[in-house]
Amino acid sequence: MPTIGILSDTHGLMRPEALAALAGVDHILHAGDVGSPAILPALQAIAPVTAIAGNIDTGTWARMLPATLRLDLFGISVCMVHKRGDLPGNAALSGIQLAIFGHSHKPLLERVGETALLNPGSAGPRRFRLPVTLAHVRVEHAAIADITIETLPIPA
Repeated sequence: MPTIGILSDTHGLMRPEALAALAGVDHILHAGDVGSPAILPALQAIAPVTAIAGNIDTGTWARMLPATLRLDLFGISVCMVHKRGDLPGNAALSGIQLAIFGHSHKPLLERVGETALLNPGSAGPRRFRLPVTLAHVRVEHAAIADITIETLPIPA
């Protein structure tokens, strides 16, 4: 059963706890605000990576990253944007099984019809009192088997 590791808002900080939590995944999705060109190779050492640009990803290295992305991954349809407001409207979400966004640093999982909306939270610097999190999506028979948001063991 393939597993997708999903993170966002690393802001140039690749925590060893995040790398450990992603160990063994089959693919990694980064929903923007990567923050440094060193982040993607660190993730690629674990699994193939697909990333988009966030609002802080403005350097020359970030020009290769698309602002939005739609892809089929292990048989599920995925739409990834950095800001939730950039997701297509509910009618346009038809046929998308997983819609991913970041930016707010607030982990969220909710359903809109047949679409799972997922904000994995932030795996980078702690913001306010928000937890440091990332997500895992397990896929079985071209469907989402389950989604978990994991709080990383980072001291307060």
